[in-house]
Amino acid sequence: MLQLVWFKRDLRTVDHEPLHAAASRGPVLPLYVVEPGLWEQPDASGRQWAFWRESLLSLRAELAALGQPLVVRQGQAVDVLGNLLRRHRVEMVWSHQETGNAWTFARDRDVAALLRQQGIAWHEARQHGIVRGRVDRDHWSKQWESLMRTPQFAAPRLSPVAGIEPGPIPEWPSPHLPHDDCPGRQPGGRIYAGQVLHSFLHARGERYHLEMSSPTSAATGCSRLSAHLASGTLSMREVVQATRARRASLRQEGASRGPTWARALAAFEGRLHWHCHFMQKLESEPRIEFENLQAATQPLRNSSPDPERLDAWINGRTGWPLVDACMRALAHTGWINFRMRAMLTSVASYQLWLHWREPGLHLARRFVDYEPGIHWSQLQMQSGTTGINTLRIYNPVKQSRDQDPHGVFIRTWVPELGPIETRWIHEPWLMPMPEQNRCGVVIGRDYPQPLVDHEAAARLARQRIQAIRRDATARTESHAIFKRHGSRKRAGQRRAASNRQADLFDDGAR
Repeated sequence: MLQLVWFKRDLRTVDHEPLHAAASRGPVLPLYVVEPGLWEQPDASGRQWAFWRESLLSLRAELAALGQPLVVRQGQAVDVLGNLLRRHRVEMVWSHQETGNAWTFARDRDVAALLRQQGIAWHEARQHGIVRGRVDRDHWSKQWESLMRTPQFAAPRLSPVAGIEPGPIPEWPSPHLPHDDCPGRQPGGRIYAGQVLHSFLHARGERYHLEMSSPTSAATGCSRLSAHLASGTLSMREVVQATRARRASLRQEGASRGPTWARALAAFEGRLHWHCHFMQKLESEPRIEFENLQAATQPLRNSSPDPERLDAWINGRTGWPLVDACMRALAHTGWINFRMRAMLTSVASYQLWLHWREPGLHLARRFVDYEPGIHWSQLQMQSGTTGINTLRIYNPVKQSRDQDPHGVFIRTWVPELGPIETRWIHEPWLMPMPEQNRCGVVIGRDYPQPLVDHEAAARLARQRIQAIRRDATARTESHAIFKRHGSRKRAGQRRAASNRQADLFDDGAR
């Protein structure tokens, strides 16, 4: 009887527990379902599919080398699986657990009902440090560490399955998915994933902790592994163990390599913990894809955002040069570093006072590395609706001066500001009119005025949110939210932990 392995966000053969376990029981039918309904969701984009398709082509080649190529079908998963179960003798279905969006959650419930009806067991393995069901946050980090220390699963040899056509990997998953040109995006696939991991751990990553904040250095200084973790071309355990092996080898090399590598990789490993910490929030409370985590903050913002402000933010026409440069860079490359993601969300949430849902959907479509669990948790944290996180209102001018002091990044992505002298590049609206005429950049004609006074808007936002946080009912709700979602640190670790958290979530606002 066949073992059906359903690939989802795990497009690899190495460290793939379901594939390894299924192969130990008999012939394997490796399946990927291209689901038009998934790609028609408002958080999906053509750039994501392009990366996914390259990863599927890579996975098909990997599986073929093991003995059985990937079988690809297009349609609703429950229909595709039902058809395969009618045509072939399938003993069990195997997959990884998925912390996706509401659509994939509903899809998995439908599949579970089908398999129960057919009397076929569905084995779901963990691939991240996510706990399904009741979560004990007091001991959550211990189970994460235990999973990451477990040996990886080798890619198994597979027996060819007769009578099943592999089927084509379609050029496009749905006629309703808009085409989305992203010329600067990363390529997908296992080979590229391995190259990116190796280059980071052995060459690019030495100054990670120093270069990750500025958009001018982060493109090469950051790991750039996020898209590969989101698609599963690499497992989290692979990355953690490779990082620890590299740290161990550097310790053996001693002082000749200097302290920079040690600090860089320690900082990077800390962020691998945060990856799963934030995904756990969506796993435990799926409603945060749509609703404020803290109910007391629900009346803060109108759920229907100001269309003019939203359009200006989306198209990089806010009048704040670094904000606009980041939005345009993101449109071209499909990636921007964490601090700039936080700044973009902060500006949308506080200075422009937009509800996080529509800006969040736009960013989700722009991110090639879109990971729902991290994305929606971060949107809520950066917009002040969790009830447990420090209020961080990013100052777009301060961030511009700190992270792009010479305006290199700004001039790259907002070329209309190229002729402006550096002293005016961060606040061009303050440039005297004679200077505007001299350089040929007139604010309001060649580049927009800021949409609002960012400092006044930030003060008003802070007052509104702090008024809610002072309410006794809201404080009680915050305690309950922390118990369910908050990060736990032993008292002896608090100072070091707060330093690490400041590095990751530095507000940079004042």
